[in-house]
Amino acid sequence: MHYAAGGRKVITRIAKLPSGAVFLLLLIFPASSTAAADPPIPLRYAQAYSSLRSIFSLPIVIGDREGFFRREGLDFKVVVPIPGGADKMIDALHDDTADITHVATPFLIRAALAGSDGAAIAAEFNNPIYSLVAKPGIKSFADLKGKLVGLADEAGTITMSTRKLLALHGLSAGDFRVKIIEGTPARYQCLVRGECDAVPLGQPQDFSAVEKGCRVLGLSTEVVPEMLYTVTAARRSWADAHKDALVRYVRGLAASFKFIRDPAKRGAVMKAIVEATDASSAAADQSLRLFFEPERGVLPKQGEITVKGLARVIEYMGEAGTLKKPLPGAERFVDLRYLAAAGIQ
Repeated sequence: MHYAAGGRKVITRIAKLPSGAVFLLLLIFPASSTAAADPPIPLRYAQAYSSLRSIFSLPIVIGDREGFFRREGLDFKVVVPIPGGADKMIDALHDDTADITHVATPFLIRAALAGSDGAAIAAEFNNPIYSLVAKPGIKSFADLKGKLVGLADEAGTITMSTRKLLALHGLSAGDFRVKIIEGTPARYQCLVRGECDAVPLGQPQDFSAVEKGCRVLGLSTEVVPEMLYTVTAARRSWADAHKDALVRYVRGLAASFKFIRDPAKRGAVMKAIVEATDASSAAADQSLRLFFEPERGVLPKQGEITVKGLARVIEYMGEAGTLKKPLPGAERFVDLRYLAAAGIQ
């Protein structure tokens, strides 16, 4: 991987695959009715399709549908690169697909070490709670010996935490078979179709699986108590020339987090989760209760970046062998100027 330095709203992205075929993806979001005095500033936000269909899209979905980005004078569009996936999120910044991107921190770190000038400008999720969910008939970790476990990318924190959880309960790498499956929605389908014996699932898919008779064996937070999971990232070279747009973005994101955390808005937040993930209202409600009753630090309060949490990710990557010593400092991968200018950090 190498990088060079330095009404209704319809969002399109065209991508060429190796075969030369061209595919067009259309995503439709409601546009805010708020009119800005000046022409809105365009801002393209990249997100993998798997994230778009999960709870990890929640801050952006709320910010868009409640008009928080429009209120800040932004013409905000969500773009899904094709093909999408964890590594493709940083690529989207370099091939002019997007201006900013959703990305899990291990992939930002890996890209930056390979030469990208991408940096985290705001936090989206801090301490994700991933459930290791087994199909009916699997009653314990011991029952997974010889069975198929669907994992995410080996370089990501989902798989790192799942392997730690399995090891804590006596299962080493050779005790089970592995299938790599990107995205909670795809892993959920593998589980409910009976093709996977167990998979790590985020919310609300873990609760949906339990509704279908599956069993939660354990939680990632048993072995990974604190970290910085997903962030909004931008290229430093682009960000230097578009400071105003990024300050407006982080203010809109902060308003989204405030809305999500407001108990009086619980119904609207549940509706957004149901529409994004196709989960039941009960599963959406359980997800929010898990996050906030009591407060578990899953979501930032305003998009603030916890550098200590990013350092924890780097530590885990070193333990997993995906980073070599000496390990880099976490400050290398963040740019806090926009949060500071917005009065957030």
